[in-house]
Parts: sequence; structure tokens; C-alpha cells
Amino acid sequence: MSFKFEKLIVWQKAVDLSADVSELVKTFPKDELFVLTSQIKRAADSVSLNIAEGSTGQSNPEFNKFLGYALRSDIEVVGCLYLAKRRHLISDDDFTKLYQQCEEILAMLNGLRNSLK
Repeated sequence: MSFKFEKLIVWQKAVDLSADVSELVKTFPKDELFVLTSQIKRAADSVSLNIAEGSTGQSNPEFNKFLGYALRSDIEVVGCLYLAKRRHLISDDDFTKLYQQCEEILAMLNGLRNSLK
């Protein structure tokens, strides 16, 4: 691994979240394609992308800023999960699994942010 972010477990978990979300939305109806499907995929992708972008060649304050973006994207995924659940697009099991992944990533992002101070 040649990039700093590739060694970060939180980045690896964010990539897993993105893959899981991508699989999940394949079951969404076509009328959600440009609405919730697009939104949750972009939010999930944004978590790992912001970690990667902020980690390489950045100062700690700059990295912290990008981790904040990643954190907000993670929370956006949770908001989308609630919408999907309310619209009966996902099962309780899928909701719980992805919600727990988001919780774990949130805790790891907060821990990483605190370590930069």
C-alpha cells in the first residue's frame, strides 16, 4: 500500500460501507434511481473519498476538516437509511447492519479527529 489512507482501518470500513450500500440499492425501485438511490450512494462514497483526499499531503488541521466532511457524509447515510426504511425499501435487518456500520465509522472518525489535536 503506497498511500497513507489505505492503512487506515476507518477508510477500509468506509469502503466496505460503500460496497454494501451499492449492493443494497440494486433492490430499490426505478422511481428512486435519481432520488434516494443516488443520494445514499453519493453519501456513502463520500465517506471514504473525503478520508482519502484529506489524508495525503495535508496538515493535521486540513485533514481534520476532511474528516469532518466524512463524518457528515456518514450521518447523511444514516438519514437516507431512515428514509429507505420509512418507504419500506429495506428490511429491518439491512437497516440495522448498515446503521451499525455507520455508528462504528462515526466512532472511528471521532477518535481519529481527536488524535490529530
